[in-house]
Amino acid sequence: MAVDGLSVAAVVGGGDAPLLLEIGGLVLALGLLARIADRVEISPIPLYLIAGLVLGQISDEPLSFSGEVIEIGAQIGLVLLLFMLGLEYTGDELAASLRSGLPTGLLDLGLNFMPGLLAGLALGWDITAALLLGGVTYISSSGVVAKVLDDLNRLGNRETPAVLSILVLEDLAMAVYLPVVAVLLADTALAGGLALAAVGLLAAAGALWVALRHGQTASRLLSSRSDEVLLLTVLGFVLLVAGGAEGLRLSAAVGAFLAGILVSGSLAERVRNLFAPLRDLFAAAFFIFFGLQVDAGAIPPVLLVAVGLAVLTGATKLVTGWQAAKRIGVGIPGRVRAGTALVPRGEFSIVIAGLGVAAGLEADLGPLAASYVLLTALTGPVLTRWADRIAASVRARLAPAPASA
Repeated sequence: MAVDGLSVAAVVGGGDAPLLLEIGGLVLALGLLARIADRVEISPIPLYLIAGLVLGQISDEPLSFSGEVIEIGAQIGLVLLLFMLGLEYTGDELAASLRSGLPTGLLDLGLNFMPGLLAGLALGWDITAALLLGGVTYISSSGVVAKVLDDLNRLGNRETPAVLSILVLEDLAMAVYLPVVAVLLADTALAGGLALAAVGLLAAAGALWVALRHGQTASRLLSSRSDEVLLLTVLGFVLLVAGGAEGLRLSAAVGAFLAGILVSGSLAERVRNLFAPLRDLFAAAFFIFFGLQVDAGAIPPVLLVAVGLAVLTGATKLVTGWQAAKRIGVGIPGRVRAGTALVPRGEFSIVIAGLGVAAGLEADLGPLAASYVLLTALTGPVLTRWADRIAASVRARLAPAPASA
């Protein structure tokens, strides 16, 4: 017998107890990791990633729900991270940031795409596999960066718009890159990939125009005196926009970010307060799921190459962030904070490598990308936490030597 889709056994306490125990144990473990991170004053992201990595090595299916529930939770977590980041900015601020950040965005492309491309060619891979590795090293993780900036209370910092402009430009570049790569992997007409890329860019431009022109109208339509109504309405809206963005060959991250820009004024503050706990819960699922995808056994043979790429492209991201912040008049501490914030790679890099693995390209592409991403995702938040100390060291080195007596 069932009552509203629930069995009588479930209602009276039977049936799903192991599932609830697994979920409860996982959430409690995440809380413990977050408590440890708070005690030692670091971001909890590295601990979440390590937990996912360890959990993934216990067995092929460490949790009965991991392949479904955690993956869905991870997608929602990424969407909420970028939505909350979008709440910090108005459409006018974003437009100005993108205009000022375009030259640095091109620098970012050159500095961070080329190391992966050249490394792939040096390893003897074909051009398609090398292009995929270039994409892996190019794009920073919007999810990791957004979470770190929030953990360290830096969303309102002067350098954050510069970081944001780089992230948005990278995600827009993916609207061109991914369709073209898909065509190369399928060995079909290039015109089809270019058409898909054009659709993605037009969708992004249209969404930005709506955010600029009709943000206040959207806020009025979403607003409600009831917190419950507001939470459900805005959450549904964000998920629909993110899903629609993916359907138009644009990333869900860009869609969620633009949805956040639509919410403005006093409503944005209410939404931030309502969504912060929800975001933290699902963001933890995102980082756990990321760690679960990494096969630790395949890492040792490619670890040296991964470390070399991580060091090199960590430095090139520092240069990118430094230049982006410098262009908007930020001082040395802010430039270093911007550069270190961009170091982590994540969700897009894994997606790009996954395309090559699914197409049967180089056997080392998957393990190399996974170990590289894990290295940058672990070290990036730590570098960002130490950014002010690094900046003090840089400032001391750049200071002119005192004149001799």
